[in-house]
Amino acid sequence: MRRLLAVVLAGAGVLSIGMTSVAQAHEQVLKKKRAKNPQPVEEVKVWGDARDASHAGYTNPTSVLTQEDMVSINATTTEDLVKYEPSLVIRKRYIGDSNGTLGLRGSNMFATPRSMVFADGVPLHYLLQTRWSGAPRWTMVSASEIAQVEILYGPFSAEYSGNSMGGVVLIETALPQTRKVHVDLDYFSQDFSAYGFSDRLTGTKTFFSYGDKIGDLSVYFSYNHLENDSQPQSFYYDYRATPASGAATVTGAIVQRDVYGKPAYYYGDTGVEQAQTDNFKIKLGYDFSDDWSALLNLAYEDRNTLRDAANSYLRNADGSTAWAGNFVQDGIGMNIAAGRLGNSELERKSLSTGLRVKGKLNDQLRVETNLSDFRILKDNSISSSRNPQDPLFNNTGLTADYDDTGWQTLDVKLVLDDVGLEGMQWLGGVRHEGYRLNLNQYNSSNWLQGDNAGYTSRSGGETSIDAAFVQLNWDISTRWDLALGGRYEQWESKNGYFSRKNPISSAFELVDVDDAKHNQFSPKFSLGFVPADEWLVRYSAARAYRFPIVEELFSQSQSYSGSTVPRPDLKPENGVHHNVMLEKQFDGGYARINLFSETIEDAIESQSNFSTLVTTFSAVDEVQTDGVELILNYSGLLVPELDARFNVTYTKSVIEDNSTAEGPNPTTTIEGNDYPRMPRWRSNLLLTYHVNDKWDLSGNVQYADKSFGRLQNDDIAEGVMGAQDGYTRVGVKTTYDFSEQIEVGFGVDNLTDEQSYVAHPWPGRTLYLSLSYDL
Repeated sequence: MRRLLAVVLAGAGVLSIGMTSVAQAHEQVLKKKRAKNPQPVEEVKVWGDARDASHAGYTNPTSVLTQEDMVSINATTTEDLVKYEPSLVIRKRYIGDSNGTLGLRGSNMFATPRSMVFADGVPLHYLLQTRWSGAPRWTMVSASEIAQVEILYGPFSAEYSGNSMGGVVLIETALPQTRKVHVDLDYFSQDFSAYGFSDRLTGTKTFFSYGDKIGDLSVYFSYNHLENDSQPQSFYYDYRATPASGAATVTGAIVQRDVYGKPAYYYGDTGVEQAQTDNFKIKLGYDFSDDWSALLNLAYEDRNTLRDAANSYLRNADGSTAWAGNFVQDGIGMNIAAGRLGNSELERKSLSTGLRVKGKLNDQLRVETNLSDFRILKDNSISSSRNPQDPLFNNTGLTADYDDTGWQTLDVKLVLDDVGLEGMQWLGGVRHEGYRLNLNQYNSSNWLQGDNAGYTSRSGGETSIDAAFVQLNWDISTRWDLALGGRYEQWESKNGYFSRKNPISSAFELVDVDDAKHNQFSPKFSLGFVPADEWLVRYSAARAYRFPIVEELFSQSQSYSGSTVPRPDLKPENGVHHNVMLEKQFDGGYARINLFSETIEDAIESQSNFSTLVTTFSAVDEVQTDGVELILNYSGLLVPELDARFNVTYTKSVIEDNSTAEGPNPTTTIEGNDYPRMPRWRSNLLLTYHVNDKWDLSGNVQYADKSFGRLQNDDIAEGVMGAQDGYTRVGVKTTYDFSEQIEVGFGVDNLTDEQSYVAHPWPGRTLYLSLSYDL
């Protein structure tokens, strides 16, 4: 069952980037690992190797994951595969979470527009929204179809825009070259207890795929169904020393602390969140000749997330449940907004289309083009104005609907070999990206029907980026290599609008926003030196501009928990990045140290006023991030059967300047504070022991220390709702092949059942059972 992939690259083949390439060094390590652990080989085709067009070995620090490395991970969805990589965090609150955000290096988990994710050249990153709504669309690719993942750290390659400030995740999937049917059946379960909630929560995943090669045509179809019940995502509290007049006396509130370390009375939670996702995928690959090929990707997602089991801990004097209003317990007042414990449901349907064509124009010139189209077919959220069990509930609610929302991208890349001096290679290209978002929010007289009983807010607009780039990659000698590049970008925002009440008539009206343009040039530089065999030193430097996205510019929204106001005057983030890498290669792997530094001016950050519940985006004048990574990847550590991947990162990210004092709470006192959601220490360990060619035993550890969730750094409490806790999570996994067709697996994440929060609670101890079948 556990087969190595004999990878066949389509079209132009692998580009040689010199023995100084980190990625090529990894390939040498992989070959040695395969020699030590011979296994059945299955031939597949990868239409665009992660090292094909990007030439990242000349510029970026990289990390490569193969299917051999993935065996250690309890993976239910694609983002699980990268969560143990250096300087990387995935905020996946539960299995099936639609808000699994990605953070890389100095770009925290809510700075989602600073990281990019591609699968077979198709963007998965979501550059329409940010924070939790800006998570990559991971489910457009199933973990079971992935052949390789490569992570590029920082914006050091001219091929990628300033959205690569944190880095780029490149996913390459595989197509079987013979007929193959594959089935995965997974079951998972966790026991979770916090505040007034305690329950066992379960879920399942079913994956089916069919692949074949018919002449020059490769075909692939897959279906992935996932459903899971999660722990409550929010626990609500209040604490008022002076109760409101006429407050009803209740019991049941749980006395704890809030995130600021102050006393708090917890009165309820959101209850179980039921997530269900269905994904359909079609891939068609065609070889026009030995030199030309094409790959068409079609992916459809149907997602539903339901919250209909909110819990109120409060009981009235007659024993009935108290849902909303003013209450008092032990002389302490609580005010519960009408919709705080209401129900909600998200229904989302998305379609992604991608086309990649690549080939040789002659012996020296190669070309690749990628076209993608992403459309929101339906994205509708409904919320009840009160909990339906509340006697005062009148069946009304609020609806949020995304209309005419999506993006299109097109790029053309050329690679020219052996032009000019020996060992010289030119990479150049052009790219267009266009984004549009339109959000309508309105009252509903029947919340389940989501009818429009009057708008509460409307907002939207468009952005586009047109770019041209060129990069020289030059093997000066066997000891030196050089990369020089530049990227010119023209950004535009247009057709922006948001709603407001007329200050004189109080009538609802739309305000048009003036179009805006920015043009920027980003230089890139990298110099590599091999001081001795199996040693590599590389210095990389780059400037990068990250332009505002539609939500940051125009978002105007209202819900039962607060509102957001637009900021159409935002400037692009301006970053200067440096990296020094020292690497030592071994027969079985490599050790690496990266020293990195990032200076970001006009860092766009979401800031909230908790007294008015108003959120807006504003700029922090300067954020300085400095860090060091230590990485050890080794096959055959101590004994031939043991493989290890270890990394530890120290990062210091500090707000150096906030002199313009923007935002709903204008103040310069945040200068010197830690940038939010940036722990000083992070570390990961993956160990796999190959008992024999059928049985693997694996263990893993994830560590991070505490960070802050707010610019003010006043959220000091740990182990409470809203905290950004440190954690040490231990996991285990074992897989056994009963035959070449059948594999079973058992695993546990968070083995010690540690309770910690990433504002919302992380999952408790989770058990995994899996069965895979190949025909």
